Amino acid sequence: MTERIPKVLVVGPTYVDMAVKCEMFPEPGRSVEGSGFSCVPTGAGLNEAIQAALCGAEVYLLSRIGEDCFGEMIKQTLRRYGVSTDLVYLTQAISTGIVVTMVDGNGENRSCRSAGANRVLGRDEIEYAGAEQLIQTADVCLVSDGIPPTAAVSAIRTAGLHKTRVVLEARLPGVERQVLRSIDWPVDFYNADVIILRFEGIVCASELGAGGDGDLKFIGTELVACGARCVVISMGWHGALVIDRQGQRRIPGITLDVVDQTGCESAFAGALAASCGSGDNPDRAVKFAVAAETLARSRFGLHDALPKKEDILMLLQDQPD
Repeated sequence: MTERIPKVLVVGPTYVDMAVKCEMFPEPGRSVEGSGFSCVPTGAGLNEAIQAALCGAEVYLLSRIGEDCFGEMIKQTLRRYGVSTDLVYLTQAISTGIVVTMVDGNGENRSCRSAGANRVLGRDEIEYAGAEQLIQTADVCLVSDGIPPTAAVSAIRTAGLHKTRVVLEARLPGVERQVLRSIDWPVDFYNADVIILRFEGIVCASELGAGGDGDLKFIGTELVACGARCVVISMGWHGALVIDRQGQRRIPGITLDVVDQTGCESAFAGALAASCGSGDNPDRAVKFAVAAETLARSRFGLHDALPKKEDILMLLQDQPD
């Protein structure tokens, strides 16, 4: 990643995760004693904006929250990390997005999510004069997973109008080759400069086991054939795949002990956007993102696990060329 300070706009969802530990999950109609309650701001937009800021970028988040204490908690967290909240809009009569999680004595968890104000993020917020001006002057626009398609499409179109680089998180329902037959992405998704490909139910593609690599290459190649400019797939400790019209490349992984995978997706996307915004090509940006993801996976927690730019560069310096 170069020394210049990139301007990054993240368009993404925000939530507050309320988690409680319990010895065992309650049966239907019953309650159990809990302990260790926590209440933590989260969401792809918030987490990725924080990671980009930790990478030294000037970061703005475009999102929606409710007029409640949870929304204020989100804004305070963003400001603590230096992320601008000028485009975090208050929504009347709708709550902030909430995740309620129970964690049992074996470490298993069950969650219920209410999108709340995230559901009404749309074109109006993107096409607002202040937001469009910011997109025009940004080096990169990161469109996070988990926002309404209309908002994602509007962000991509507006960024394209102003020649602003777009990094898009997009998700497929599975890793089988046949999922491509039923893909229903808006056509504008293929106009993103970089697509970070995610898969339902899989934290990182290294979970796929033997044969999964070939399926991922096939899916990425088919998406490029359909018009995608560059597809990036994280392989966890195996690195990442970069697939574009020049071919396929594997960015090597970095070996560190795995402690917690909570923030690894956000670390990857936020770091990649910051690196792209500084002018790095996709291969160089993905290498930077792989290092960020590796560090996040080697630490416990969410925001405390997200690495700073100097930590990422130090890890990269220790790797062979």
